[in-house]
Amino acid sequence: MTTFEKLFPSDVLTKRLRVERTLNFQPVDRAVLHEQLSYNPGVIALYTGKLISGFNYTRADVGAVIRQTLDACFLPVDPLGKDQNTDADGFVHQQDEWNSSLVGRPFTDIAGARAYLLQKTDELRRAPFDAENERQQYHAYMHDLQALVGETVVIDFSINVGFCDCWSNLGLELFSYLYAEDPQTICNYVEARTTRSIRKVHAVADLALSPVVLIAEDFASKNGPIFNPTLLRQVHYPNLHRLTEAWHAHGIKVIYHSDGNWKGVIPDLVNCGVDGFYCLEPALEMDIVELRKSWPHHTWAGGIDGVDLMERGTPEDVRREVHRIIRETDALNTGGIFIDSSSEINPPIPPENFRAMVEAVGEIFNTTFLRGTHAKNDPPRAHARNLRRAAG
Repeated sequence: MTTFEKLFPSDVLTKRLRVERTLNFQPVDRAVLHEQLSYNPGVIALYTGKLISGFNYTRADVGAVIRQTLDACFLPVDPLGKDQNTDADGFVHQQDEWNSSLVGRPFTDIAGARAYLLQKTDELRRAPFDAENERQQYHAYMHDLQALVGETVVIDFSINVGFCDCWSNLGLELFSYLYAEDPQTICNYVEARTTRSIRKVHAVADLALSPVVLIAEDFASKNGPIFNPTLLRQVHYPNLHRLTEAWHAHGIKVIYHSDGNWKGVIPDLVNCGVDGFYCLEPALEMDIVELRKSWPHHTWAGGIDGVDLMERGTPEDVRREVHRIIRETDALNTGGIFIDSSSEINPPIPPENFRAMVEAVGEIFNTTFLRGTHAKNDPPRAHARNLRRAAG
C-alpha cells in the first residue's frame, strides 16, 4: 500500500501533486495550504503539545507543525534571539526574536553609498564561482529543510536580483539621491547581483527539489510603488525577467513577492514572465478574488488578511473568508490559489485563528474529484486514482 502524509483523512493527492496541479491550473481535491510558521510560539505550542515560554522552541518544532498543517512552506527558522550584530560589510542588525531591523550603516552620505556599491559590484564580478560546490551546498541545504518538514513542498526564496537589498541597505533617501546623481552605479550593482544569481540557478536548479521558488523584492508601500516607473523599468524589471527565465529553463515556476499595493504595475510584472504572486493585502485593495478574476492564468497566494482578520477576527470570521476565497475563485476546479495569510503567522495572531484557517480548507473538498470522474488520459489524474485506490 502506498502511503503519504495527509492533513485530512479525505486527502487524495500527495502534497507535491496538489501543489503541482494548483500551479498548472488543474482540478485538485482541496486547496493548497501554505505559510511561514516560524514566528508564533502559540501555534508551535498548540500543535506540538509543548509548554513554550517566550520563544524557547526550535526549527525542528516548526518543522513538526509544518508537517501537520501545510502542503507548502517557506523555510523554517529558529527564533532570532535579541542580539545586535554587525555583519562583514559593517551593517548593524538588531534581532527581536522573530524580526530583524537594520539600525546602522557603514556610510552616512552619498559618496559613502556610492563607494560601497562600487566595491560590492567589483567583488561580485571578480569572485570565483564553483558551480559544483554551489550545487552540493544548495542541495544539502534543501535536503536538510525537507527532512524537517516531511513531504511538505519547500518554497525557497534565497536567490534574488538584489534590488530590494540595494535600496534597503542604502536607505530610501540615500538610494534616491544616488540614483538621481549616478543611476549607472545602481544599475551596475543590481545587474551584477542578478548575473551572479543566474549562475547559481543554473548550477543548483533541480525540479526534484521543488516545483516552485519565490523571488522576493519589496518595492511598494500602502499607496503604490515607492519608485517611479522609469526607475523600475531600468533597474528592476529587466533583471527580474532574466532571473525568472533562468528558473524556467529548468522547468521551475516562479512566484513573485512584494509587500504593499502593487496592483498598478501587475502588467509590468506579468511581462517579466513570473507565474504568480504572493502577499496580497486586502486592506490595500489587493483582494485575491478580484486579482484572480483579472489575471486567471497566474497563481495567487497570501490573500487572507493577516492583521484585521487573522489578528483581530474570530475563528468563524477566518473560516468564512477561507470559504469565500475557495468558492469565488473556483480554486478546486481551476487551481491557481494557495491559501495563506498576507503577513505570515506572526506572534499577535491567536493560535485558534490559524487552526481555523487550516480546518476551513479541510471543510471544502472537490466532490467531483473525490468521485474520480476525471479524464482518463490525464496522467496526474490517473496518478490521483492510483493514490485513491492505495488509500482504500
